[in-house]
Amino acid sequence: MTSPPGDTGLLAPGWAGSAAAAATGDHAYLRALLDAEAALTRAQAALGLAPAEAATAVTEAAGGVFDAVSLAGRARAGGNPVIPLVADLTKAVGDPYGPYVHRGATSQDILDTATMLVAARALGPVLADLGRTEGALARLAAEHRDTAMPGRTLTQHAVPTTFGLKAAGWRSLVLDARDRVKAVRDWLPVQLGGAAGTLAAFGAYGASDPAGVPEAYARELGLRAPDLPWHTLRTPIGDLAGCLAFTAGALGKVAVDVLTLSRTEIAEVLEGSGGSSSAMPHKSNPVRSTLIAAAARRAPQLAATLYGAMAAEDERPAGAWHAEWEPLRDLLRLVGGAARDAAELAEGLRVGPEAMREHLDLTHGLIVSERLSAELAPVLGRARAKELLTRLAAEGRPLAEAPELADADLDPTHYTGSAGALTDRALERR
Repeated sequence: MTSPPGDTGLLAPGWAGSAAAAATGDHAYLRALLDAEAALTRAQAALGLAPAEAATAVTEAAGGVFDAVSLAGRARAGGNPVIPLVADLTKAVGDPYGPYVHRGATSQDILDTATMLVAARALGPVLADLGRTEGALARLAAEHRDTAMPGRTLTQHAVPTTFGLKAAGWRSLVLDARDRVKAVRDWLPVQLGGAAGTLAAFGAYGASDPAGVPEAYARELGLRAPDLPWHTLRTPIGDLAGCLAFTAGALGKVAVDVLTLSRTEIAEVLEGSGGSSSAMPHKSNPVRSTLIAAAARRAPQLAATLYGAMAAEDERPAGAWHAEWEPLRDLLRLVGGAARDAAELAEGLRVGPEAMREHLDLTHGLIVSERLSAELAPVLGRARAKELLTRLAAEGRPLAEAPELADADLDPTHYTGSAGALTDRALERR
């Protein structure tokens, strides 16, 4: 038995059931298209370019039920869903106010504006989840300010660090993402230019100042009024691509660190509620991190498509604009799902200080060889100090057994540098 067609997310567990899924589905997009059409008539009525009764009639009709499946099929004829939607909405409004539907606009005006509405509605939950994530990471950083652990570079133990500093670094990336997403969301503009971006039709319909129509339109929708129609000036799409790809990467950094540190043989952190295996009952898989990492790997390519579409010819392009729709929606969904998973991951993350301490001792003191080299250099000379430590490392003997290091402090928890102070400074950011 099959389900009816729709955006179920069967192969997309990263965003299925998320607020982003609800905000970007076909019915949500259809709602945004109808909102854009109704707002256009209301804006013209506010400027005296249409009767108030027309605004009421169009708004009421736009609140009705329209067949998304039928619209999708008929969109093939004109290349976008606005054309059949305008026909259906005009019919629903009826006489005498049907002719006020879509008056002065072009299809791209409505679809671009609807896309900005969808983005604004999808980014609200993203920002809320980023807030949850940074709050949980702040608590982890404060709690583990002085919890020493191995610092790893190029997959190997380097020098000690603290889990507090690592969590503070994760939080810093999340805050960077939050700031970028908020700036873009607050700047999202309506689109209104008419057939070739000149607003000529609004003058033909009686507007003394056609440039004022986009401002009235923006007020109706709670979006920004653009300086110019942006049919082929795709800064809003480029900004969305950038902030979404950055957010996916920022959350991806957290995820890949957790994936590494939660390996069975490391187990320095664990997801609070891992996922089960279909074949191995003992496993508790780091599912949240896995889904975030998958999103981070897909996002750059989706953003690249959007950046490529910025080279849009003429006053309205063939193909460039059309190429944006699916990757932008995919990006919104991926990042919305990743932000949801990141909040759950951070709030449930379990930290293992005992495992961290055990791993600090795996190299029998070599993890502090940088400090020992600095302390021995004035006594033995820099070259001889390095030669001694290199030989001891090759022999695999505990450094405590070397007579030259009898009085050395080999405790790795005493060599975390300014990790605590750096953590404190990072946590001052709001």
